[in-house]
Amino acid sequence: MSEYKRSINMASWIKIKIKDNIILRAEIEKLILSIDQADLAKWALRCAEHVIKFSEQEFPANEAVTDGFRTTELWLKGNATVHQIRQAGFKIHAVARQCKTEVAKAAIRTAGQAVGTGHMKEHAIICSDYAIKTIQLAFPGDLDKITAEREWQLNELKRFLLQK
Repeated sequence: MSEYKRSINMASWIKIKIKDNIILRAEIEKLILSIDQADLAKWALRCAEHVIKFSEQEFPANEAVTDGFRTTELWLKGNATVHQIRQAGFKIHAVARQCKTEVAKAAIRTAGQAVGTGHMKEHAIICSDYAIKTIQLAFPGDLDKITAEREWQLNELKRFLLQK
Protein backbone atom coordinates (compact mmCIF):
# COMPACT_ATOMS: atom_id res chain seq x y z
CA MET A 1 0.00 0.00 0.00
CA SER A 2 1.34 3.42 -0.88
CA GLU A 3 2.26 5.88 1.86
CA TYR A 4 -0.59 8.17 0.80
CA LYS A 5 -3.21 5.41 0.89
CA ARG A 6 -1.99 4.35 4.30
CA SER A 7 -2.25 7.90 5.62
CA ILE A 8 -5.64 8.60 4.03
CA ASN A 9 -7.00 5.45 5.65
CA MET A 10 -5.94 6.92 8.96
CA ALA A 11 -7.82 10.10 8.02
CA SER A 12 -11.02 8.05 8.14
CA TRP A 13 -10.64 8.45 11.88
CA ILE A 14 -12.23 11.85 12.07
CA LYS A 15 -9.69 14.10 13.78
CA ILE A 16 -12.21 16.61 15.08
CA LYS A 17 -15.46 16.12 16.96
CA ILE A 18 -18.38 16.44 14.53
CA LYS A 19 -21.79 14.99 13.84
CA ASP A 20 -21.77 13.87 10.25
CA ASN A 21 -23.31 11.93 7.41
CA ILE A 22 -20.68 9.20 7.48
CA ILE A 23 -21.88 7.61 4.25
CA LEU A 24 -21.28 10.80 2.26
CA ARG A 25 -17.99 11.41 4.06
CA ALA A 26 -16.80 7.91 3.15
CA GLU A 27 -17.72 8.54 -0.49
CA ILE A 28 -15.78 11.82 -0.46
CA GLU A 29 -12.81 10.13 1.14
CA LYS A 30 -12.83 7.41 -1.51
CA LEU A 31 -12.95 9.95 -4.36
CA ILE A 32 -10.10 11.93 -2.86
CA LEU A 33 -7.81 9.01 -3.69
CA SER A 34 -8.59 9.54 -7.41
CA ILE A 35 -7.75 13.23 -7.58
CA ASP A 36 -4.36 14.83 -7.97
CA GLN A 37 -3.08 17.29 -5.41
CA ALA A 38 -3.66 20.39 -7.52
CA ASP A 39 -7.34 19.60 -8.10
CA LEU A 40 -7.71 18.60 -4.48
CA ALA A 41 -6.31 21.98 -3.44
CA LYS A 42 -8.80 23.72 -5.75
CA TRP A 43 -11.64 21.67 -4.24
CA ALA A 44 -10.50 22.44 -0.71
CA LEU A 45 -10.46 26.16 -1.52
CA ARG A 46 -14.03 25.85 -2.80
CA CYS A 47 -15.02 24.15 0.48
CA ALA A 48 -13.41 26.94 2.49
CA GLU A 49 -14.97 29.68 0.37
CA HIS A 50 -18.34 28.01 0.91
CA VAL A 51 -18.23 28.43 4.71
CA ILE A 52 -15.89 31.40 5.27
CA LYS A 53 -18.94 33.68 5.54
CA PHE A 54 -19.44 32.26 9.04
CA SER A 55 -16.26 34.03 10.17
CA GLU A 56 -16.94 37.40 8.58
CA GLN A 57 -18.74 38.93 11.55
CA GLU A 58 -15.54 38.57 13.59
CA PHE A 59 -12.99 38.84 10.79
CA PRO A 60 -14.47 40.49 7.68
CA ALA A 61 -12.22 40.16 4.63
CA ASN A 62 -9.45 38.70 6.74
CA GLU A 63 -6.04 39.43 5.21
CA ALA A 64 -4.45 36.13 6.33
CA VAL A 65 -7.23 34.12 4.66
CA THR A 66 -7.11 36.23 1.51
CA ASP A 67 -3.32 35.91 1.36
CA GLY A 68 -3.53 32.17 1.98
CA PHE A 69 -6.00 31.68 -0.86
CA ARG A 70 -3.82 33.87 -3.11
CA THR A 71 -0.71 31.87 -2.17
CA THR A 72 -2.52 28.66 -3.03
CA GLU A 73 -3.51 30.08 -6.42
CA LEU A 74 0.12 31.06 -7.00
CA TRP A 75 1.27 27.57 -5.97
CA LEU A 76 -1.19 26.04 -8.44
CA LYS A 77 0.49 28.10 -11.19
CA GLY A 78 3.98 27.12 -10.01
CA ASN A 79 4.70 30.58 -8.60
CA ALA A 80 4.81 29.75 -4.87
CA THR A 81 6.64 27.12 -2.87
CA VAL A 82 5.32 24.52 -0.46
CA HIS A 83 7.13 26.46 2.26
CA GLN A 84 5.10 29.55 1.37
CA ILE A 85 1.92 27.45 1.47
CA ARG A 86 2.80 26.17 4.96
CA GLN A 87 3.57 29.66 6.23
CA ALA A 88 0.26 30.98 4.84
CA GLY A 89 -1.60 28.14 6.55
CA PHE A 90 0.12 28.86 9.87
CA LYS A 91 -0.96 32.51 9.64
CA ILE A 92 -4.58 31.46 9.07
CA HIS A 93 -4.51 29.12 12.06
CA ALA A 94 -3.12 31.99 14.18
CA VAL A 95 -6.24 33.97 13.26
CA ALA A 96 -8.41 31.00 14.28
CA ARG A 97 -6.83 31.05 17.72
CA GLN A 98 -8.01 34.67 18.08
CA CYS A 99 -11.67 33.88 17.35
CA LYS A 100 -14.19 34.49 20.08
CA THR A 101 -16.85 32.17 18.66
CA GLU A 102 -16.46 28.50 17.84
CA VAL A 103 -18.28 28.89 14.51
CA ALA A 104 -15.83 31.57 13.33
CA LYS A 105 -12.91 29.46 14.56
CA ALA A 106 -14.15 26.43 12.61
CA ALA A 107 -14.66 28.49 9.44
CA ILE A 108 -11.15 29.94 9.69
CA ARG A 109 -9.68 26.49 10.37
CA THR A 110 -11.46 25.26 7.24
CA ALA A 111 -9.51 27.90 5.30
CA GLY A 112 -6.24 26.92 7.00
CA GLN A 113 -6.70 23.27 6.10
CA ALA A 114 -7.66 24.21 2.53
CA VAL A 115 -4.42 26.13 2.11
CA GLY A 116 -2.55 23.25 3.75
CA THR A 117 -3.72 20.91 0.99
CA GLY A 118 -0.99 22.40 -1.18
CA HIS A 119 1.47 21.05 1.37
CA MET A 120 -0.15 17.63 1.92
CA LYS A 121 -3.17 16.05 0.24
CA GLU A 122 -4.37 14.74 3.60
CA HIS A 123 -5.42 18.26 4.62
CA ALA A 124 -8.31 18.10 2.12
CA ILE A 125 -10.45 15.70 4.16
CA ILE A 126 -9.71 17.66 7.32
CA CYS A 127 -10.76 20.82 5.49
CA SER A 128 -14.07 19.23 4.55
CA ASP A 129 -14.56 18.05 8.15
CA TYR A 130 -13.98 21.58 9.46
CA ALA A 131 -16.57 22.83 6.98
CA ILE A 132 -18.99 20.33 8.48
CA LYS A 133 -18.06 21.47 11.98
CA THR A 134 -18.77 25.05 10.89
CA ILE A 135 -22.24 24.09 9.67
CA GLN A 136 -22.87 22.03 12.81
CA LEU A 137 -21.99 25.00 15.01
CA ALA A 138 -23.95 27.49 12.89
CA PHE A 139 -27.04 25.25 12.82
CA PRO A 140 -26.95 23.15 16.00
CA GLY A 141 -28.80 19.85 15.71
CA ASP A 142 -29.72 20.37 12.04
CA LEU A 143 -28.57 17.15 10.38
CA ASP A 144 -30.27 18.23 7.13
CA LYS A 145 -27.86 21.19 6.87
CA ILE A 146 -24.91 18.89 7.55
CA THR A 147 -26.07 16.43 4.89
CA ALA A 148 -26.66 19.29 2.43
CA GLU A 149 -23.08 20.52 3.01
CA ARG A 150 -21.66 17.02 2.46
CA GLU A 151 -23.75 16.64 -0.71
CA TRP A 152 -22.44 19.99 -1.94
CA GLN A 153 -18.85 18.91 -1.18
CA LEU A 154 -19.37 15.60 -2.97
CA ASN A 155 -20.87 17.27 -6.05
CA GLU A 156 -18.00 19.77 -6.19
CA LEU A 157 -15.48 16.93 -5.93
CA LYS A 158 -17.21 15.00 -8.73
CA ARG A 159 -16.92 18.08 -10.97
CA PHE A 160 -13.13 17.78 -10.78
CA LEU A 161 -13.33 14.12 -11.75
CA LEU A 162 -15.56 14.93 -14.72
CA GLN A 163 -13.04 17.49 -16.01
CA LYS A 164 -10.49 14.73 -16.59
